[in-house]
Amino acid sequence: MTNDERSDATRTRILDAAVACFTREGYDATSVSDVCRAAGVSKGAFYHHFDAKQAVFVALLEPWLAELDAAVTEALTRRQPAPQRLVHLATLVNRVTAEGRGRIPMFLEFWRQAAKDPSVWRVTVEPYRRFRSSFVRLVEDGVAEGSLRPVDPDLAALVLVSLGVGLVLQGALDPVSPAGQGLGERAIALLLEGITNGGAS
Repeated sequence: MTNDERSDATRTRILDAAVACFTREGYDATSVSDVCRAAGVSKGAFYHHFDAKQAVFVALLEPWLAELDAAVTEALTRRQPAPQRLVHLATLVNRVTAEGRGRIPMFLEFWRQAAKDPSVWRVTVEPYRRFRSSFVRLVEDGVAEGSLRPVDPDLAALVLVSLGVGLVLQGALDPVSPAGQGLGERAIALLLEGITNGGAS
């Protein structure tokens, strides 16, 4: 194993241990020593990869949000009428919900820390602002092409983001929730009934 491979393996062990510790004890109650002990590494090894516990926390959040961001961008830029793009986007709810199951304590920790820590807030909240801006453009596209009724695009975008976040959270919290069983598509279909022009969806 090369030095780079050993370094990557150590970093992965630290991240895996942090997930277990943060999920079990919460972010505030977990110390760097706790993470090091769970990962089987020294503090020197920890600080070689991360300058603080907060950096580990952000490193756990960023890949998930980056994947979600890419998927949303792909869905919203498809060369389809706006209602069809929205329906395609709704299929993401199933995948995101499945990824969230069993790790909801971590997601709750992300959102709780975002209220207290500007750097975590930036990583956690800014993607939702980007999503909302993308939804505004999508609704404006739909109105311009005639597939959607004239509606307030900012309000419609806020509703869409709230719907997506709510479905993901509900599906992750409740193992018997229908949120991961095509509910996203059905919810968007119900919403489109109110804003499409002549059944354009």
